[in-house]
Amino acid sequence: MRVVSYGPDQRVYLPALRAGWLTQTFVHWAVPPDRVRRLLPDGLTVDTYDGAAWVSLTPFVMAGVRPLGLPAAVPGLPSFPETNLRTYVRGPDGRDGVWFLSLEVGSPLMLAVRAIGAPYHLGRLAVSRRAGVVTYSGYRWGAGPSYHLTVRPGEPVRPTPRDVWLTSRWRAYTRRFGVLWESPIEHEPWALRAARVDFLRETLTRAVGLPPPGTTPLAHFSDGVRRVRMGGSRPVGRVHDRAGRPRARPAVAR
Repeated sequence: MRVVSYGPDQRVYLPALRAGWLTQTFVHWAVPPDRVRRLLPDGLTVDTYDGAAWVSLTPFVMAGVRPLGLPAAVPGLPSFPETNLRTYVRGPDGRDGVWFLSLEVGSPLMLAVRAIGAPYHLGRLAVSRRAGVVTYSGYRWGAGPSYHLTVRPGEPVRPTPRDVWLTSRWRAYTRRFGVLWESPIEHEPWALRAARVDFLRETLTRAVGLPPPGTTPLAHFSDGVRRVRMGGSRPVGRVHDRAGRPRARPAVAR
């Protein structure tokens, strides 16, 4: 385990995408590192906390999405739900990030991000909030995996080191055509609240080759962050030479 920054550890001066991540729940559970290691591409290593790898289910609402070049006078895209299944990794240069095992989304426009290897899948997703209870549900088109989650947000919490390690990640890794890509992320620190999982049924973990939560998962809730800046992706790690043979690509110094 290494220290993870509570606030962004890099600036995104020219964002490829701006958005808000609202009504976000984090549901985390520990898994043996070997179960995660076999799902990672070359160039990434499992990041562990107290010897365990972690997987997180993170449903939320994407709001005010504004791609690069969209004039300020033009409103952002309509809000839509998204749900990520992710794990925690270290890149070729040792910096921490996340690896998405699956990305479920309710807007077909996000499928364009598949161009850099983000594993987006289109489905029918819903988020509702009433009487102190938040409910998330979704299923992937084509008889794919599904999930249903009900949580009760509680009082604000002062993040522990483990809370920061699980929620404050400032880069995402993807893979496309044998190339590992890194995408920087910047936003204000999460304002976390305690959360209780009332109900969880999901088949996303089984679909990617992982066991479902075996014990009551750890959960956090946040009303969200509104100033998310996602930078353009850059290649890191392994690429291929003209003969198609893999070779190491040196990390870009910052």
